[in-house]
Amino acid sequence: MRFKKVDLSFQSCTAEYDEADVVIFSVPMDATTSFRPGTRFAGNAIRVDSFGVEWYSPYRDADLKDYKTVDTGDLDLPIGAVEDALDIVYDATKTILNDKKVPMMIGGEHLVTYPVLKAVKEAYDDLYVIHLDAHTDLREEFFGRALSHATFMRQAHKFLGDHHIYQFGIRSGDRQEFLWANEHIHQRKFDFEGLDKAVEALKNKPVYITIDLDVLDPSVFPGTGTPEAGGMQYKDLLWAFDQFEKLNHIVGADIVELSPYLDPSGASNAVAAKSLRELVLILQKNLQKRK
Repeated sequence: MRFKKVDLSFQSCTAEYDEADVVIFSVPMDATTSFRPGTRFAGNAIRVDSFGVEWYSPYRDADLKDYKTVDTGDLDLPIGAVEDALDIVYDATKTILNDKKVPMMIGGEHLVTYPVLKAVKEAYDDLYVIHLDAHTDLREEFFGRALSHATFMRQAHKFLGDHHIYQFGIRSGDRQEFLWANEHIHQRKFDFEGLDKAVEALKNKPVYITIDLDVLDPSVFPGTGTPEAGGMQYKDLLWAFDQFEKLNHIVGADIVELSPYLDPSGASNAVAAKSLRELVLILQKNLQKRK
């Protein structure tokens, strides 16, 4: 597929596609959202808010302007046709990977991570996933659907395999999900303790990072469809970003589940935009390390 030139991009991420190392794209889909919808509007909400975020990150000691990143905007998805939309996300990710670039995806509901992982797994066979989230997302099915924002990680496990998924911050799910997790994945409930040790173990492995922003406490990030009390503070997420910088082979990342109209204050948009800046810089610095 071909990516179009967009009028509104994230921050200074306006490189030409052919010269870019990291490709931002957003997936305007919330077709299986089970509580409060609106994540389809996240991509452009983050783009607008990004103009209030500095290009330079004092946390990374790095500046977006020093790297070649392209923002290709929202994918053009058929509303209501879930499988067709997922195929488009898969094809877009395959294109980015085939062009030797790193995908940085903005959701959308968390189901949109599934086709991205499928494509990345085909490119990197020994793939590991670090998953920050309030929810397990490990149901076998949800409301009769095998593909849902509540099932995507269980479905991804079928091609990732046992113990290739590391979850942190989990505080909500069905009992059977937690019992299944004990046997098949690495799961840390309630906080990020042990993330540094996981990063050390995966330091030289291909790693994909997926962040459901509802891992943050609703007091920090109210603009999400399924808020869960008892979550992380933003400083905890910054600490997680510090750990990610120690990885040597990050092959892609995403942030999902911002629902901008659920937070009239706009604070959640600002949190998401700042988080995207940090992730883009982490991906770019990671690439620089490998060159």
